[in-house]
Amino acid sequence: MALKMMLAGAAAMMLRQIPLVAPVEQAPVVSHALDELPMEPAPIEPSWVIAGEPNARVGLHSRSGDDAASTAVWDCTAGEFRWFFDWDETVMILEGEVHVTAQDGSQRTLRQGDIAYFAGKTWATWRIDTYVRKIAFCRKRLPVPVALAYQLRNMLRGDRGSQGGLAA
Repeated sequence: MALKMMLAGAAAMMLRQIPLVAPVEQAPVVSHALDELPMEPAPIEPSWVIAGEPNARVGLHSRSGDDAASTAVWDCTAGEFRWFFDWDETVMILEGEVHVTAQDGSQRTLRQGDIAYFAGKTWATWRIDTYVRKIAFCRKRLPVPVALAYQLRNMLRGDRGSQGGLAA
């Protein structure tokens, strides 16, 4: 019990160091028809292109009030390129397919209806033979003290890790 109290106290001290952000007023529901979402050019960094001339576009659907998460539609024509996932990203392929090679060498082909998760701060090689369109759910990684506080909270609650639930 004393150890739990010490850990809780340490977590509380860490959390006090994090500046509070005023909540941003936000609509409770954001909705767009997929084909009516405005798409903007989103050029791939030229040094990342391996083959072809991939032409990418993005349409921002929504962004969280704290700017830590966003949802967008992204599409791209044929080509091969490396991609750096700065944020954690979950994608669902809406149309076409992409051949993905992760930085550990594992390979996947993602087709319409497939869902995939890409960890933030990782690279992957994408090869698109004709065209791909995806929806991307992106989330910034938490700062280390905040992530540790969540891990501590879960440990104190006896959680064994997320089972895919929607509530924290």
